[in-house]
Amino acid sequence: MSTTQILFWFLSLLAITGAIGMVASKNPIYAVLWLIVVFFSISGHYVLMNAQFLAIVNIIVYAGAIMVLFTFVIMLMNLNEHPEIPRNIYMKAIGIIAGMCLLIVLVAALSKSSTMNVEMKYGTNVGLIKYLGHTLFNDYVVPFEISSVLFLSAMIGAVIIGKKEKEEAI
Repeated sequence: MSTTQILFWFLSLLAITGAIGMVASKNPIYAVLWLIVVFFSISGHYVLMNAQFLAIVNIIVYAGAIMVLFTFVIMLMNLNEHPEIPRNIYMKAIGIIAGMCLLIVLVAALSKSSTMNVEMKYGTNVGLIKYLGHTLFNDYVVPFEISSVLFLSAMIGAVIIGKKEKEEAI
């Protein structure tokens, strides 16, 4: 077994352990910390696939900014009060239906998957920033610009909504 395979299996085990810890954790702050472990292990997988840019973006954006946002929201909501959660038959039925839908999607995806042995070659330039930028600004320039306009309009909308609420409060 090569070093790359050992590292792959270690990162996979770490990701699965972190995901189980996140779901099983009763304290929401601990769940966020477990999710950070999952994000770091996924970034390790990106490095193994020679996608260094995705690994760094995953650490900066998700493990950094998004997790800080989640932590602030959890702290502002004060979830330690333990409000009563309604446990009726409808909620259980919705949970069972959602779980079965997820199981169907997973079975369908795994049945269509290939069992061929895929080997990564380290001499390729697939995940490097130079080629990612070249592909993004040559082949996908129109979707990139459309998404930038969408993000700009979302920011303007958030400012307008925030300003209207502030004016109404006065």
